[in-house]
Amino acid sequence: MDEHWAKVEAELKNFRPGPNQECPYYSCHFEGQDCSLCFCPLYPCMDPNLGSMVKARSGGEVWSCEKCYWTHRSDVAAMVAERIPATPSPPPRPFLDRVKKEVEAVHPTSAMPIMVLGATSGAGKSLITAALCRLFSDMGYNVAPFKSQNMSLNSMVTPAGGEISRAQALQAVAARTEPDSRMNPILLKPKQDDVSQVIVDGKPYRDMDVPTYYGEFTMGEGVEVVTRAWNFLRRTRDVVVIEGAGSPAEINISEREIANMRTAEIARAPCILVVNMEWGGAFAYAYGTIMLLPPEQRSMFKGIVLNNMHGDPSCLRSGIEELEARLGIPVLGVVPHVDHLLPDEDSQDLAKEKGSGDVRVGVIMLPRIANFTDLDALALEGVKVVYVKEPRSLEGVSAVIIPGTKNTVADLKWLRERGLFDAIRALRGKVPILGICGGFQMLGKEVVDLNGVEGDVGAIWEGLGLLDVTTRFEEYEKRTVQVTGRLADGSGEVRGYEIHMGMSESREAPLFVLDENGKGRNEGAISADGMVMGSYVHGLFDLPAFRRYLLSRMPASSVRTAEVDYDRSVDEGLDVVASVVGSCLDMDRLVSILKEGLR
Repeated sequence: MDEHWAKVEAELKNFRPGPNQECPYYSCHFEGQDCSLCFCPLYPCMDPNLGSMVKARSGGEVWSCEKCYWTHRSDVAAMVAERIPATPSPPPRPFLDRVKKEVEAVHPTSAMPIMVLGATSGAGKSLITAALCRLFSDMGYNVAPFKSQNMSLNSMVTPAGGEISRAQALQAVAARTEPDSRMNPILLKPKQDDVSQVIVDGKPYRDMDVPTYYGEFTMGEGVEVVTRAWNFLRRTRDVVVIEGAGSPAEINISEREIANMRTAEIARAPCILVVNMEWGGAFAYAYGTIMLLPPEQRSMFKGIVLNNMHGDPSCLRSGIEELEARLGIPVLGVVPHVDHLLPDEDSQDLAKEKGSGDVRVGVIMLPRIANFTDLDALALEGVKVVYVKEPRSLEGVSAVIIPGTKNTVADLKWLRERGLFDAIRALRGKVPILGICGGFQMLGKEVVDLNGVEGDVGAIWEGLGLLDVTTRFEEYEKRTVQVTGRLADGSGEVRGYEIHMGMSESREAPLFVLDENGKGRNEGAISADGMVMGSYVHGLFDLPAFRRYLLSRMPASSVRTAEVDYDRSVDEGLDVVASVVGSCLDMDRLVSILKEGLR
């Protein structure tokens, strides 16, 4: 009996889908792989997308599928096992080839890409990308989002502990898949006007200024990082919806930027251009963007989406016809303005107020505000979230929240310069004051940064002094981890993630008790009177328990907490947005573009 097939037969008879983490070689291909068909029943498939001929140790050549991820996908493995019988002898090769073609028709060996680019920043490409992720998932495809480079201070932590943009995490939810750092392999987090922390593959790499990033990194290491991430996604998915950054027609940096057409070329992705109708000049934006590109890149665009339309789209008919005639690119549809409660991507999207009601919560609008989506869940309550830049705006608030920041020291200085430092302290004992992440660090007595990790020079900085906490920045290291636990008083559950540099030593009572390695770990701090609180947990409002906890401490608050899981409301919001987008686009044509690719 063929030794390889004997092992295949045993696998098929005792088919156990999922990872085999007890195997000494796990994970031999990638974390989370399905190990049910470790010995492939299709071997040797001779498919150049899945393997290649290599020199054998004993001489000659042998087929190697060392880099094949396809049969280690749960959806593929299940279909293959369903179609191949567990027989003592291997089936004829033509039968195995036919099975492979049947499975590949549903789950291609290399993902079908499609790329969504914007004529400008704010065109709505992030939302359109999320909608397409949900729509393709609804069609039964195994979908992943991909944005090669994003610049955002809104980030989150993946289950594996990597840091990615919040926008790509939302798109992963839309695609019904777990967030992965390869969905956003390069993340830029601005620290100063011309300096950003560069996150690579989910981990802090180093700080770079603009000349270093575009002059040294993008066309060398950057291309390698993007290509490596793309190759993983294309091997493990049916469809990858790629989002660009800004505009593809930034001609001042087009030869050095990697987030738009360079990514499209790496993935060989057909491109869709999204234009924001609300700003006016949409036809000029669309025409100008396409015509500024060289002919070979122009030919990669297969459709245009007019987005964020207010009013009757029929008035656009003659303009659409002329635009299509001039460019030879079809307009796939006109998407109306959609009101939604989905998380915003950047601080430029922040409205002056969110939510409704008479109870006002003042959120300090730090210059380097980060992870402000922590506050979105408050919109589920009868409170109005107001972003505050000056002391007078704190008058009449029922609570103060100091959110996260990319630079605690710089924003602590800003609080003093704007008079907010003393204004916040003056509210001590009158309204609850909450600090999240960098805001938690500011609430303490001092921030010790002797090595200049946060500040320009090493120093000890005075904090607000509302909590007996000391924060130290000693090394260029970041803690990134998902967490679950409960309020320290046992009144409810909390979940979220930590994503911060610096460590805080608290001499106050803990705010939370988090689950860690089967034990409880005290986290955060709360003053003796319960009116000042701080925590490193982002997403602490997503479950109703902590919303209830904070609202109960507001003076004369009559707000009744909505017993709603914020994640569930986000998922429902994605369904609504996808439904609107899907009803407005020519989806048959879009699917044809996806399947035809760049022929």
